[in-house]
Amino acid sequence: MDPAPSPTSTDPANAGGGRRPGYLYRLVAAHLAAHPDQVLKVGEITTALSVPSTGAVFDALKKMAAAGYATHHTKPHRFQITQAGIDAAGTMPPPAPRSPGSSSPRSARRQPVARPNGDLYFPRKLAGATDVDVLRRLRDKRIPALLYGPPGTGKTALVEAAFPDLLTVAGTGDTVVEDFLGSFIPLPDGGFEFVYGPLVAAMREGRALLVDDATLIPPKVLAVLYPAMDGRRVITIPGYRNERVEAVDGFYVIAGHNPGVHGAILTEALASRFDVHIEVTTDWDLARHLGVPTAAVQAAVDLNQDLAAGRISWAPQLRELLGFTRVRKTLGLPAAVANLAGRAPEEDREQVTAALRQHFGTEITALALGKQR
Repeated sequence: MDPAPSPTSTDPANAGGGRRPGYLYRLVAAHLAAHPDQVLKVGEITTALSVPSTGAVFDALKKMAAAGYATHHTKPHRFQITQAGIDAAGTMPPPAPRSPGSSSPRSARRQPVARPNGDLYFPRKLAGATDVDVLRRLRDKRIPALLYGPPGTGKTALVEAAFPDLLTVAGTGDTVVEDFLGSFIPLPDGGFEFVYGPLVAAMREGRALLVDDATLIPPKVLAVLYPAMDGRRVITIPGYRNERVEAVDGFYVIAGHNPGVHGAILTEALASRFDVHIEVTTDWDLARHLGVPTAAVQAAVDLNQDLAAGRISWAPQLRELLGFTRVRKTLGLPAAVANLAGRAPEEDREQVTAALRQHFGTEITALALGKQR
């Protein structure tokens, strides 16, 4: 996503103390990528970045628009990142550190990381670094990690951002050993071929393996993982000639757990296999950062307090809040609020509706079909 031509030391886009070429361009691009649903004025971006020159910011924005990375609106001049810009932002080098004593721009707090599907993940603080960096360090040292928290808080998104080579097993109560090891599939000529499963592929190719919703998987099935995770790092495939599989460097197992979900049981055998347990909750600041209305965020905060106290069994997380924002853009605010109320389980809908009513100040009913027009 580098601008063309590359700025020189005299380029106004380099305003700010002789930083390396393209510094301001990368700041501006990262800020737009952090607000994909917003059309921002030049002055708003300049203020958010805490840089002195509106003209330099405007020049960087025009370069983005010329490259197809932003849409340029006029009267007044406003800019919004395009999908091409979002895709490019994930591979763009971060801005150089600011000089000692200078204030860091607010947008630099979150350098987005591209996920395999092109969506951006915004890293969060963890253990003196970012969550993405911590997971990568744990993988380097072969320290398995278990991520736990309500559904929709971003556990899978974090793992996808940390490990581009990720393979996944989606856990359910019906998951079987063959879902890890592989199974025979029929061929057009009437024969059968054995297709290796994701655990085998991850071990042989040195890839990361996410066991999502691991605590929904029957314990006897999960036991297939344990020899691969301990010092042996070897398994056999009983259904295919007892073939022996050894893990190569890079192989890593990480798991997700949703406490409170019906059927989710974290056994001692499973918990003890993961040396690091990391709680993942919704980042309310990030929700606001991504354009979720304050009223929706505050309602979700209150409902999550009720969830923690055991007064309700469901509360909206980041996934639901981002869905709310998309529905609002498509169908309008009343429909988005009604839809969010309708996403609550029947037993919690009254409390969820009351919280939404309190913060939005309007009467709310779940989204439903009406009479023929």
